[in-house]
Amino acid sequence: MTSRGGTVHRVYSVVVFVVLAALDNAAIGLVPPLYGSIGADLGVSEGHIALATTIMFLISAVSAIGFAYVGDRTDRKPVLITGTVIWVAGTAWSGLAGGYGQFLGGQIVAAFGLGGVASVSFAVVSDLISPRRRGLVMSFWGLSQGVGTLAGTLLGGILGHTDWRRPFLVVAAAGVVATLAYLLTYDVPRGDSQPELAGIEYDERIKHADLPVILKRRTNVWLILQGGTAQIAFGSLVWLPVLFRARAEDQGYTTGTAVLIGSVFATIFQLGAALSILGGLAGDRLQRRTPRGRALVAAVGVLAAVPLYVVLFFVPMRITVPDGAGTGAVIRGVLANLVTEPTVGICLAVAVVALMLTSANSPNWFAMIADVNPPQHRGTVYSLGNLVNGAGRAGGNVLVAVAFGALAGAYPPPLNYAVGLAAFQFFFIPTGVMYWLASRTVAKDMADTHTALLAVASEHRPHGDVGRDPAVGVQGLAAQQDPGPAR
Repeated sequence: MTSRGGTVHRVYSVVVFVVLAALDNAAIGLVPPLYGSIGADLGVSEGHIALATTIMFLISAVSAIGFAYVGDRTDRKPVLITGTVIWVAGTAWSGLAGGYGQFLGGQIVAAFGLGGVASVSFAVVSDLISPRRRGLVMSFWGLSQGVGTLAGTLLGGILGHTDWRRPFLVVAAAGVVATLAYLLTYDVPRGDSQPELAGIEYDERIKHADLPVILKRRTNVWLILQGGTAQIAFGSLVWLPVLFRARAEDQGYTTGTAVLIGSVFATIFQLGAALSILGGLAGDRLQRRTPRGRALVAAVGVLAAVPLYVVLFFVPMRITVPDGAGTGAVIRGVLANLVTEPTVGICLAVAVVALMLTSANSPNWFAMIADVNPPQHRGTVYSLGNLVNGAGRAGGNVLVAVAFGALAGAYPPPLNYAVGLAAFQFFFIPTGVMYWLASRTVAKDMADTHTALLAVASEHRPHGDVGRDPAVGVQGLAAQQDPGPAR
């Protein structure tokens, strides 16, 4: 069954990968809304729990390189199953921890597995999707990661505001179910969606000598480096629930209610990430006109969002929910505030537009990695980018915590959180510049990869069947790609 590869089987496989990506990120998103609760129960400070999240970012990024390299050389399904089992075990261990050392150990184990799943599943998904639709489908895959983080934030607040252990065990159980579903997914051959490789068995594997080749593609360099600054800004946003919790506490709400308010508001305000689909569609459409299309969409998105984020953090909010009430009553109160409280409505509108713009970079980043690299390099390039992303995100998470503490002397909570978060959004500016630089090199790198794949294909086809004409070029190739429902 796993080798059939019909339309239904492919759709099922994409759905399973989307769910797995969501669960991976839910496991990471559980912790920030519960920093105070976990720290109080384990007898450590909030900073110690934030440190566990930082270590998790770093370890997942480093482990992704090893998993990705193995996945690019061998059968990818066992690698993915191994990574999933590891993160599920680590998440469950975190929820059962009796002390800080055990909690930290569980987070480290989970992070190791999460890195493997992220990098290898990207390579598999890129082989399931034709170049014509990469932006759109990658937007769903990237969106699932954002939705997973939001779901983790929401689960942490809803299930964990009275018992912080419960959401960890729920996510671990969901991971077990998803792993069983993954066993029936399609075993995707490398290069399966590449038009140049149609009709041949592509058996190329990454080699040790390929790393210099990967870095000679200048677009790869910009795609890898942009994550360093982008993720400093994104990493700071994991403190968004803390900002809204502090606003609630400043208005007199008790800690339990404030935690719930913070989680729900942070989740609602990040719903704009769902509009990354528009960024993927825009990238696909502009890419058919110019090879620079995806990079330009990403550059404009991240640069235009910066002033909106700054506004978001400083617009005052008047929160009116029943203090000490049950979870359902507090959630209903928060939702009612979106309509009854103008300041909350303004914040929501600004947040949706800002997150829509920054989320445009995600699907186009995924798609460009697939566009400029042959199938046997994609997992490794993704993992290198993910390493820089992880370092940036961990750095953002740590630095913003330090900034909050330093600012607290001059600005009492929640103003210190607002000032710190606003300052960190300016790291999006160099990210936009690097996407613009990538737009200047992407055409050449796409053309070189296209020509190399045609050369491999010509060696495998019978004499006289040369496949696509190398002279067609990058834009001509995009115009020729099958727009039908398959893949």
